[in-house]
Amino acid sequence: MKLVAEISMYPLNEQYLEPIQTFIDRLNEYSHLKVVTSATSTLVSGDYLATMQVLAKEMQRSHQEVGQAIFVCKFLNGDKMSSDV
Repeated sequence: MKLVAEISMYPLNEQYLEPIQTFIDRLNEYSHLKVVTSATSTLVSGDYLATMQVLAKEMQRSHQEVGQAIFVCKFLNGDKMSSDV
């Protein structure tokens, strides 16, 4: 089964741009995921379980490195949320 996740990250500190970019850059390192970034969110798509495992790993890593951060996520089972993914 496929999954599309829409994610927005909100680090709770004044220097918020670098942690967001670092999170997106790390997601882009996974060749089995498709990652499309817009001004307000990032769409991640791939195999359901593999995608969820990557997101769990990278969100935890961000929390460990950044401290408090809010992740707003939407999940859609399937392989399309828009024509971009």
